[in-house]
Amino acid sequence: MCLCVTYSYDLWMMFRGKIAAVSYLNTIPFIYGIEYARKLRTTLLLHPPSHCAELFKRGEADIALVPVGSLYNLEEYKIITSFCIGASASVRTVVIMSNTQIQNVQTLWLDSHSRSSALLAKILCEEYWNISPNYKYLDDYSVLDNPSTNEAFLLIGDKVFDYEGKFKYSYDLAEEWQSETNLPIVFAVWIAKNSVPDDVVDKLQESLAYGVENIQDAIDSFKCNTNGYEYEYLTQNIDFIFDEQKQVALDLFLAKGLKFQKLINPG
Repeated sequence: MCLCVTYSYDLWMMFRGKIAAVSYLNTIPFIYGIEYARKLRTTLLLHPPSHCAELFKRGEADIALVPVGSLYNLEEYKIITSFCIGASASVRTVVIMSNTQIQNVQTLWLDSHSRSSALLAKILCEEYWNISPNYKYLDDYSVLDNPSTNEAFLLIGDKVFDYEGKFKYSYDLAEEWQSETNLPIVFAVWIAKNSVPDDVVDKLQESLAYGVENIQDAIDSFKCNTNGYEYEYLTQNIDFIFDEQKQVALDLFLAKGLKFQKLINPG
């Protein structure tokens, strides 16, 4: 989905830093809250997950919503707010699709837009499904039009909706992780430079809360092509609350991913 708006704010606080956020449907409540709660004076940068992490790493964003797999490569940051992009059931937009069962997959194409999802796929493959496919990075999505036997594709984000029902098998990675660990999954967290003042973090928390509390208004504020699934997706598939159980899940994910993370592209 295209977020067809450019955000540059001249709002009410003295904080003039930049915030990087993911340009997917699942962040619409956050973006709406930052705009309409009118707590911050900032510029909002909308990018795929991996780019948000790179902007933060290069010092081009003071606050960012980053995929948790990026945390290995970042220094001098703090996780902030009680909000995240997570799931406590099916997430729907992080899936492996294939025309063969996962146990028969020999090549797994990894969507290059999120390191966290690629890392999660590798953990599931090698620790739980007991397979070691050949991993390739998916930049040209035309390969999905003519899949070879024993190929599978990790897809993330809004593009997943376009491929639903086009493959014989679909594995929702949030459900698979929960089945194996009995824990929710965390895909992205809000982080800030250590120099960002606490009162700015508090105002961001208020802004995000406003967006999550007004999901239908957030959906209505975007004028992109839709199929009517947004409210169900944002209220039933995405879990925005970063609580103690998700902290436990995040710690486990990072511990398991440590031995794989060097094999996954940054971002």
